[in-house]
Amino acid sequence: MTERTTLSQLLASAPAGNAALTAPDRPDLSYEALARFVEATGGKLRAAGVGRADKVAIVLPNGPEMASAFLAVANAAVAAPLNPNYKKDEFSFYMDDLSAGLLICDDAEGPAAQAAKDLGIRVAVASTGQNDPAGKFALNIDDGDGVCPLSEAQPDDPCLVLHTSGTTSRPKIVPLSQLNVATSAQNIASTLALTEADVCMNIMPLFHIHGLIAAVSATMAAGAQIYCTPGFNALKVFAWIEDCEPSWYTAVPTMHQAILGRAARNSEIVAKTKLRFIRSSSSSLPPTVMAELEETFGCPVVEAYGMTEATHQMASNPIARGEQVPGSVGKAAGPKVSIHTRDGLTTEADAIGEICISGANVTAGYESNPKANEENFFMDGDERWFRTGDQGRFDTEGYLYITGRLKEIINRGGEKISPREVDEVLMEHPAVNQAVTFAVKHPQLGEDVAAAVVLNDGADADAGDIRSFVAEKLAGFKVPRKVLILDEIPKGATGKLQRIGLAKVLGLED
Repeated sequence: MTERTTLSQLLASAPAGNAALTAPDRPDLSYEALARFVEATGGKLRAAGVGRADKVAIVLPNGPEMASAFLAVANAAVAAPLNPNYKKDEFSFYMDDLSAGLLICDDAEGPAAQAAKDLGIRVAVASTGQNDPAGKFALNIDDGDGVCPLSEAQPDDPCLVLHTSGTTSRPKIVPLSQLNVATSAQNIASTLALTEADVCMNIMPLFHIHGLIAAVSATMAAGAQIYCTPGFNALKVFAWIEDCEPSWYTAVPTMHQAILGRAARNSEIVAKTKLRFIRSSSSSLPPTVMAELEETFGCPVVEAYGMTEATHQMASNPIARGEQVPGSVGKAAGPKVSIHTRDGLTTEADAIGEICISGANVTAGYESNPKANEENFFMDGDERWFRTGDQGRFDTEGYLYITGRLKEIINRGGEKISPREVDEVLMEHPAVNQAVTFAVKHPQLGEDVAAAVVLNDGADADAGDIRSFVAEKLAGFKVPRKVLILDEIPKGATGKLQRIGLAKVLGLED
């Protein structure tokens, strides 16, 4: 198959009559109809003055409209999907930081729209009709009409931009080009041996790189079908499985665990499933969960390793039955993967160092952040490499193992959280004198958020007060589940507060 270098080429090469987007209780949308919708929506953006390099924030519920909005905006401009669960202050920060020129949302009075209006950002409301096929919506933007041809985009054009948590409180902006997205989509489709006959049930959020690339874009690359649920719901997932008869789904470990928790009471549906494989990514999958999934559904469970800067996938276990290695994130699956040691880059077995990647799916660099680019990218000969911040090693068969984390980012079930962002909100509490946020181990999530605080002299506040204060300003997944009020926060040998290992020092871990 000819290598495709733009997201639009993925759409254009799919069989026109095949179902592209499906959803519960909605008519299907074919690839031909999806392509027409993408061109027409792009034309409306053009007529409204939105240029190819302009950023369009998208705040929509999970589902087919979020998928089609991503595809339409990414074809004509730069898509900037945001978590619809953010609070108004978070929307204000992210849209301002991105310099978004337009917001597409479904609620003209919601917190995202209010934040946009305060910033002077135009708001366009997406609305669906009762019998509209999956993914079809009307956009109430200026009256102009037209088309933005699928052939217009070029490989180096930016098409997607996401924030990723940084080691400072300010998240880093990751721009991803048409080439990045198209390359990663094809890498994943190839790794999973996807064909036109496959059906992906998407339960991942579509403001996250995992859902956008592994579910939506890889499906488009194969000309296959994606069944877009309204978001993960363990009470409904088996009804969706029965409805769409998926050949695969991709999820984070906490979702897999919730599905397993309800499998026994849905044994008839489980017995009829046609899953060819199950994919897991975004945080470490416990080997026991992998084994239980394989036993329950009778198919391979493929663990993969991804991150935003790589347009998701970097490594993956093979798809062939029996070649998956529990505890490993698999073999290099698209980009080059090496271990950086004191002696340089190597792929030798058992050499431990920082995992680094290089390839056409890797971002060209963070936006407007030369310091972060200098710290995270380097040249080795003619190749540009990215430092993942993860420590790892290869075994003698080329399987990659993650052995530790070199950066302070908290990975809560696939959601990446900057501890300093939480620190800053904690410090706004009038009773707090000092605060440090850190990761603590969690049996299902992998890591959760904890915080140690020192109160001002004479101040009166408890852990519940502090958690409630943070919850008013940050999305729920960033709120510390445990707040320790201390007389003094332990420091390292140099007198610095050290997040890594703090949970153990405070007796929260063995």
